[in-house]
This record gives sequence, structure tokens and C-alpha cells, in this order.
Amino acid sequence: MMTNYNLDELILEQTSDAVIYANILGEIHRWNEAACQLFGFSKEEALGQNLNIIIPERARKAHWNGFDIATKSGNLRLSGKPTRTRALHKDANKKLYVEMSFSLITDTDHNVIGSVAIARGEVDPEK
Repeated sequence: MMTNYNLDELILEQTSDAVIYANILGEIHRWNEAACQLFGFSKEEALGQNLNIIIPERARKAHWNGFDIATKSGNLRLSGKPTRTRALHKDANKKLYVEMSFSLITDTDHNVIGSVAIARGEVDPEK
């Protein structure tokens, strides 16, 4: 019989949407196979890295301001609301547009410990 942990892991890895979890410092700790396919970075390349590897330079200030406010307040303005945005692909020649939804992750004491993003998108190699 499969344990829930193993089932959770199988679901995470086999879902068609990219799933990315980052702690409150913005360090990537979960990066599923769909994230590898969408953003071009392998798990080995992404895990432990800062989210800046997928956030365009021009969007970083706004992203980190919102991220800091959300993780400190426990309120995420965009929670559950899909947002279309530009993202970075490992191959800088590929333009990547993603639809992302975000949720805060809390521990058993309701302290924010990070954020999860679910993403899907298209890579346009011609632009």
C-alpha cells in the first residue's frame, strides 16, 4: 500500500502544471517536472536558487515588495487569482508568458513559511 506522502509526491511530479515552492527568503525548495519543462531549468539547477532565476529584472522590485508584504502580513492580494505575466526561461532567447496563481503556505501555528506558485504557459521561441 502506498503512503500518503508517496502519493503526494507522485501527484506533484506528474501534474501538468508547474509547481514551485519558495521559502520566505525566496529560495526554491520544490520544483516539479512541469516546472523543468516550462522554465527550462532542471531540478538540480533550480533547487536552492532564488526566485530571481524566473523573474524578469523589470518585475523584481514589485515582486519582492509584494512577496515581503504577503509573507509578513499573511495576506496575499493575488491569492487564488490567476495572473498572466512574463517570466524568464533558461534559454534567454525564448520569450515566456505564464499564467500563475499563488498561495501562502503556513505551518501548524499559522506562521507563513513560504509561498507556492502554480504556473502554466507558453514558450515562444520566435520572439
